[in-house]
Amino acid sequence: MPVLTTDAESETGIPKSLSNEPPSETMEEIEHTCPQPRLTLTAPAPFADETSCQCQAPHEKLTIAQARLGTPVDRPVRVYADGIFDLFHSGHARALMQAKTLFPNSYLLVGVCSDDLTHKFKGFTVMNEAERYEALRHCRYVDEVIRDAPWTLTPEFLEKHKIDFVAHDDIPYSSAGSDDVYKHIKEAGMFVPTQRTEGISTSDIITRIVRDYDVYARRNLQRGYTAKELNVSFINEKKYRFQNQVDKMKEKVKNVEERSKEFVNRVEEKSHDLIQKWEEKSREFIGNFLELFGPDGAWKQMFQERSSRMLQALSPKQSPHKTWALHGGFK
Repeated sequence: MPVLTTDAESETGIPKSLSNEPPSETMEEIEHTCPQPRLTLTAPAPFADETSCQCQAPHEKLTIAQARLGTPVDRPVRVYADGIFDLFHSGHARALMQAKTLFPNSYLLVGVCSDDLTHKFKGFTVMNEAERYEALRHCRYVDEVIRDAPWTLTPEFLEKHKIDFVAHDDIPYSSAGSDDVYKHIKEAGMFVPTQRTEGISTSDIITRIVRDYDVYARRNLQRGYTAKELNVSFINEKKYRFQNQVDKMKEKVKNVEERSKEFVNRVEEKSHDLIQKWEEKSREFIGNFLELFGPDGAWKQMFQERSSRMLQALSPKQSPHKTWALHGGFK
């Protein structure tokens, strides 16, 4: 594919091969050898110094519309996103997902600023630079990680890494004496906005920890960390340990109460079953009693039969002559 072989720069300071100006140099055939996007997730993303782009073919300027059509066909669109990425969270991951999926065939490079730059321009971090670098390597959307990324993108940096577009949220980022560190990128037509994720940020997470500091200090004391490791005073350590003992006692009382309730419930269930069985047996007993001793019961019939037999047995038998006389015989 014909590509530019010029190293001239535009008025904005961005190389002509990355600017909006039309090519003016001769063209020659040079094959692109840019790294391709990761196809498998069985290993972390490489660092830039391990797999730097050695492609000798200068990259022709692409418009956003061209990139969205999937051109050029012989190389991926190289998208760059940068940040601090302290306490890497879902908001970071979603921003990188957006950057990765901006175009049909994208190679996502992620720049991570060093501790020195971050502490100078933004403030202290929870994670050190090595931890932050490693966190980015294990994000599925990242193809390459650039360590010690610059705070402000220079033409040399863009050219070195053959960057086509820069992805970041569209809110002006004022820092290092600039109202917007991405202003020159926007003017060059290389900026593609992403959307921030509301409700989650590194500052939000730190705010939660600071707000509930006592809870987390007690938690880590319980897990074996020393007061010195937690930077907790002697008095606070004793206070937290006492509170932990109180909580344990409350938990024991709660467990006893729950077991007592469970025992009472079992007793109530058994009592209910016993009462139900007693009622069933009582009905059966009463029915049998009435059947035996009731007005028409078997006992009455048996008593009447026995009484009749006894009367018959006790009454005297009549003589034959009397019986003949009663029937009209001699008087």
